[in-house]
Amino acid sequence: MARSPTRSADHVDPDPGFAGNLPAVAPIAVLISGTGSNLRQILEYQHSNDTSYEVAVVIADRHAAGLQWADQHNIPSVVVLWNNNRRTFTTEICDRIDDFGCEWVILAGFMRILSAEAIARFRGRIINIHPSLLPEFPGAHAVEAALAAGVDRTGVTVHFVVEEVDAGPIIAQREVPVLPGDTTDSLHARIQIQEHDLYPTVVDALAAGRITTEVQT
Repeated sequence: MARSPTRSADHVDPDPGFAGNLPAVAPIAVLISGTGSNLRQILEYQHSNDTSYEVAVVIADRHAAGLQWADQHNIPSVVVLWNNNRRTFTTEICDRIDDFGCEWVILAGFMRILSAEAIARFRGRIINIHPSLLPEFPGAHAVEAALAAGVDRTGVTVHFVVEEVDAGPIIAQREVPVLPGDTTDSLHARIQIQEHDLYPTVVDALAAGRITTEVQT
């Protein structure tokens, strides 16, 4: 199936009444679990450009290494430890997001699946980045799956989050070739180059209201 290197949604309509009342600079929450490489790029893009977003808080489900980027940029951070109860965990995450008045929720290597409460409270305002050209290779092992399938290209997808994992409306995609001799590490490294370039620009476009889509509940 042929794909263009970049694919963007033409029309999005988040929560009714929300899109028309976007603040000049939208506060966002970034959720992480690991090293925070995408968080780092979002913060550096913010500090190097006149962006329509501002990271108001970084939330992690563990004492993640990526919290260092929040510290370096003087951004508040919150650790909400996984408690083996998705419902109460999600409620606490959502409450912390609301504490900081965030308009957008950016999943950046966040390794927990939030309950339906998050989708309801932030409908059309949660986005994720995934290392494949969705709908191909959803799930936690997309890079390995692409190599196992023997495809000659994969890529990266930014999409809205819905209850079904990796099934929300696609906002943008970048294609990455799979090269002979690629390993999981080498392919993932090239995918991350595209992630780091694409994600901050999509976040900025969403915060500015330049991208909209209708997210079904």
